Amino acid sequence: MFDQPIKSIMEQKKFLTAPPETTVSDAARLMADRNVGAVLVVADEHLLGIFTERDAVFRVIAKGRDANTTQLTEVMTVDPKTLEPGKTYGHALLIMQENGFRHVPVVENGRPVGIISSRNAMDPDLEEYVFEARRREHLR
Repeated sequence: MFDQPIKSIMEQKKFLTAPPETTVSDAARLMADRNVGAVLVVADEHLLGIFTERDAVFRVIAKGRDANTTQLTEVMTVDPKTLEPGKTYGHALLIMQENGFRHVPVVENGRPVGIISSRNAMDPDLEEYVFEARRREHLR
């Protein structure tokens, strides 16, 4: 798996984008609806930044910002590290580990084409088990 190109395992179906003026609360709803942990902030089809669930916690909630009025452009990671679809998944994991993040946008010519995450390393059956366990916790 680690020597496979990113394009063969990246999350294209769950690939979520939003314009920079999107509020944090709207982005959080989109992320929850799609069951993803990040949204790529895009304008004119070009990647401007990335906003993750960790950003929501550390840059919004912990700072006492209003999620209904704070725009992604105020709290996103600007100009994030990116990878091209031909790079290997092992390379992506190394970038994530070295920099302490879980999501890397995949771009071609400045345009986002997908996202790769550390979750992609999970066995599909294990990932389904984790998802189901989390779903059941929310039902309590």
